[in-house]
Amino acid sequence: MNALALPTRHDEAYRYSDLDALAGVWPVAREVLRVPAGEAAARAIVISGEAAVARHLLVDLAPGATCDLSLLNLAERFGRIAVEVRLDAGARFTLGAAQIGGGEATLEIVTEVTHAAPDAVSRQTLRSVLAGAATGSYLGKVVVARGANGTDAAQSVRAMLLSRGATANAKPELEIEADDVKCAHGCAVGELDAGALFYLASRGLPPASAKRLMLQAFLAEAFAGAAEEEALSGKALERLEALL
Repeated sequence: MNALALPTRHDEAYRYSDLDALAGVWPVAREVLRVPAGEAAARAIVISGEAAVARHLLVDLAPGATCDLSLLNLAERFGRIAVEVRLDAGARFTLGAAQIGGGEATLEIVTEVTHAAPDAVSRQTLRSVLAGAATGSYLGKVVVARGANGTDAAQSVRAMLLSRGATANAKPELEIEADDVKCAHGCAVGELDAGALFYLASRGLPPASAKRLMLQAFLAEAFAGAAEEEALSGKALERLEALL
């Protein structure tokens, strides 16, 4: 595909995208983050507002390097964050991401994490809260290259739907070409637990407060331990308040 050509539905990474909105920000510039051997980096990306936004980040981790990446997608119309990661021997990559949308927003996080050498570790945690007619998508691929023994990779993907019109799409994917590896992924889409809401209400908590508390705890899983955990959680809570 020509690098400047607008993707179509046939391009897997854009299967659920809002192509009309994407056309307004295409092509998307690549942002590069290289972490030298043995060093550590942390970065947080927040998307918000009414304008369509698309970001594409390339992360290259040298041997023994560490990167903690936090993503918060709050776009009110269209927000897309794509991340490509390459891990060298003994590198470690951690992703904590959350998407919160209402109205007719289209939110996307797309990742491809390549374990190119032995003994690298990756962890991806994604949480989505969707209301109205919003659509939230996560496409996450983990590639374990031939010879990348000792790989340890995990993905945890969960989405919470607050209305019948909201849609969550999730596709965690593993492509493994090595033998001695530990790879796992989990995915769930659902609604707030009615039993838990009833329990909180029976203890005197108003229904709206109970819902807010449960959603706050749900999203907190994405940013636990992040360098900007407090700031990210605060922004997420503000967006939740607007939806509830």
